[in-house]
Amino acid sequence: MSREGVTPQSEDFSAWYNELVVQAQLVDRGPVRGTMVIRPYGYRIWELLQADLDRRIKDSGHDNACFPMFIPESYLKREAEHVEGFSPELAVVTIAGGKELEEPLVVRPTSETVIGEYMAKWIDSHRDLPLLLNQWANVVRWEMRPRLFLRTTEFLWQEGHTAHLDEDDAMRETMWALDAYAQVARELAAIPVVAGEKTPGERFAGAVRTFTVEGMMRDGRALQSGTSHYLGTNFAKAFEIQYQDEDGKLQLAHTTSWGMSTRMIGGVIMTHGDDKGLVLPPRLAPYQVVIVPIGRKEQGEQAAAEARKLSAAIKAMGIRVHVDDNRPQLSPGFKFNEWEMRGVPVRIELGKRDIENGVATLARRLPTVEGQGKEQIPLEKVPELLPGILADFQSFLLARAEAFRDEHTAAVDTWEAFTGQVATGWADVFHCGRPECEDEIKADTAATPRVIPADAPEETGECVKCGRPSAYGKRVIFGRAY
Repeated sequence: MSREGVTPQSEDFSAWYNELVVQAQLVDRGPVRGTMVIRPYGYRIWELLQADLDRRIKDSGHDNACFPMFIPESYLKREAEHVEGFSPELAVVTIAGGKELEEPLVVRPTSETVIGEYMAKWIDSHRDLPLLLNQWANVVRWEMRPRLFLRTTEFLWQEGHTAHLDEDDAMRETMWALDAYAQVARELAAIPVVAGEKTPGERFAGAVRTFTVEGMMRDGRALQSGTSHYLGTNFAKAFEIQYQDEDGKLQLAHTTSWGMSTRMIGGVIMTHGDDKGLVLPPRLAPYQVVIVPIGRKEQGEQAAAEARKLSAAIKAMGIRVHVDDNRPQLSPGFKFNEWEMRGVPVRIELGKRDIENGVATLARRLPTVEGQGKEQIPLEKVPELLPGILADFQSFLLARAEAFRDEHTAAVDTWEAFTGQVATGWADVFHCGRPECEDEIKADTAATPRVIPADAPEETGECVKCGRPSAYGKRVIFGRAY
């Protein structure tokens, strides 16, 4: 049964999502079309993801920096593919301080250009390489069809930018970032992403090669959850990022860029949520455990005191816990439904009878074992048992999402089978690699090539659309996407 006011997924997945992100107090619509206000509960999810990814970035030798959000328009024009790719999404400032600017300023859509300008200043010798930078920032891309978290005019992300001696070193960096994103998606978000390369038609504007991690949402659509780009010497040529090699000769640096954004929060919602609301992986849940004291007046005060005592013991185990004891006007049933809708992994109910019997009533957001509902646990055992319960729940969500993805992915070889498969999931097919063919497939089915899986077996065949020989020596995943 769906929560009142939230459309069931089976009726309209898009409406379910749009309603849930607001009702669960993750986000609200901003005052400008396409913008969003991330509320504390939603921002905490971002902070947890950010902290883990930031640790990985720093542990691998990268340094955080901060670059301006206003970029001279001429910077973007130096790399032809880059400006062409981003032109439809640019927000441009032409008046400031009451006067028309001599040169328009672009509000940062991404930072390859401005960082490239400073890489050229900071790099002189081969000893200055590699230069490993990362930035946590907001960016602006003027979306025609915005959707909260998934595609907004302004969003938060991290963007890594690095410069290297040669292609081999730059490619190692590119693949390191891709692997880091795959680990974050699987280990924190419990999203079993498929990692691999984009086709030429899907590359980042100005990149030589683009790599991606793609997740399947519960409506069978794909979500690009992080990308890593080998830029070759394209931006080095445009911004004169050069170094003197050991022989004193000038060489162009090879650069990379890579990013993961707040759209990952949307991915968590759509990978795990159900008709009752959010289902949050414990590692990204703002509250991993919520304790609801039950009772009125003296009984309520006694239950709240025991709840706070239990909360302290749980917190000492490194678990994020919240006691819902400051809303006496709301019934326990309302609170149970609310925390279920907000996706809290474990709820603990504590009333007079529980305290007398020395137990707590524990309810998981989803049963990890068939038939598992509420269960009573001795109060003194709760803190020591919770880490295992939360770890099991995290693993369960990953396994469930992986099973769903596999059930909705199929290798097909005919156009008829392809059109049926992409209506509900992913199609694993042979593809000629031509952008013109991809455009035809998209026009006919709304499906696009999501990823050439890195771990796919080598095989060849005829393109599912045009019949030409396959271009990649393996199958390509196609699907409809957000």
